[in-house]
Amino acid sequence: MWNSTVQVYKNAYSGLSRHTWCLSIVMLINRMGTMVVPFMTIYATQKLHFSLGQAGIIMALFGIGAIAGAFLGGKITDKYGFYSLQIGALLSGGLLFILIGFLRTFPTLSVGVFVLSLCNEAFRPANSTAIAHYSSPENRTRSYSLNRFFVNLGWSCGGALGGFLAGHNYHLLFWVDGFTNIFAALLMLKILPRVKHEKKSRQQVEEAKAASPYKDKIYVSFIVLVTLFATCFLQLFGMQPVYLKSAWGVSEQQIGILMAENGLIIAFVEMILVYKIEGKKPGLFYITNGIFLIGIAYVLLNLLPHLFIVAVITTALITMGEILCLPFMNSYWISRTQPGNRGSYAALYTIAWSSAQILAPSLGSQTAQHFGFTTLWWIVSGMCGLIVGGFLILRKLDTK
Repeated sequence: MWNSTVQVYKNAYSGLSRHTWCLSIVMLINRMGTMVVPFMTIYATQKLHFSLGQAGIIMALFGIGAIAGAFLGGKITDKYGFYSLQIGALLSGGLLFILIGFLRTFPTLSVGVFVLSLCNEAFRPANSTAIAHYSSPENRTRSYSLNRFFVNLGWSCGGALGGFLAGHNYHLLFWVDGFTNIFAALLMLKILPRVKHEKKSRQQVEEAKAASPYKDKIYVSFIVLVTLFATCFLQLFGMQPVYLKSAWGVSEQQIGILMAENGLIIAFVEMILVYKIEGKKPGLFYITNGIFLIGIAYVLLNLLPHLFIVAVITTALITMGEILCLPFMNSYWISRTQPGNRGSYAALYTIAWSSAQILAPSLGSQTAQHFGFTTLWWIVSGMCGLIVGGFLILRKLDTK
């Protein structure tokens, strides 16, 4: 039994390029310091004494900056390549994380978070393009899953440490986040060789423009559904911690444990599951089932008693839904690209998530403040049901 399990893990991780592994290790270091964002709403409301509405605005500005950063990142990636952009985004993001730890007023923190997000999110289209560059079509979904494995392993460590640090001194979160960003940039320079970006001919430029993601109606529909899904899903990291803290009496340390749970489940389950199910059914099939699971989890927040074990169960359900959704969302968008427009497609996908970073905290906080958290969870679960229906329609329309 043990040997069989080891062999399954070995098979799931075999056949991936050395550069894919190196890029994923860089992401592990980077995400081990990802502590600020999950605790930003609590930090703003309980340490800086901002209102819940102001905290929602700050997180919305993070999303606006992310949209701008993703758009610029996609353009820069297609024109100049993905390597230097990743280095620049990590270095600037590291310095800005340290800086915003010193910002105490609502206007200054709002501006700081916007600029930080713009620099930070420019990294994502470049990183997604890099994964595609270092992988082959046969192992692309697993290459994205490997990246997510290290991202979430780092997230679980960072979440647990972040909860511990937040319970003692919130200011430490900004320093750790900043220095891990900078260290990740230096590590990338050390272990990943610079990739020379080949200048495109005029014909290739025109072909890339003709194959713009904005002209791909199926892809635009997919992006709309992803945006709605991400708005629901991101409540896990925005409003749910505030809800658990204020209504259930869950401590910062316990919230850190829940963040660690999310990362650890992904780290130890996702690669194996993707290895087992990839290619057996269309990716959109797994996406719809994942969204359904997440909708059920939000329903349970209203139906089950306010116990920490319930929070553990609902986090596990949302995480399993995430595992079914995100790897196959990545492989879906990359399947519709060609090398000349990959950055633009990646940017639009990143913009979908960045838009959700605006919608999730702003709509979530306003709904919770005016109508209560119970209403918020019913709305979110109902939205998940509608999104499932949207993806079922998309499966019928997509013949590619």
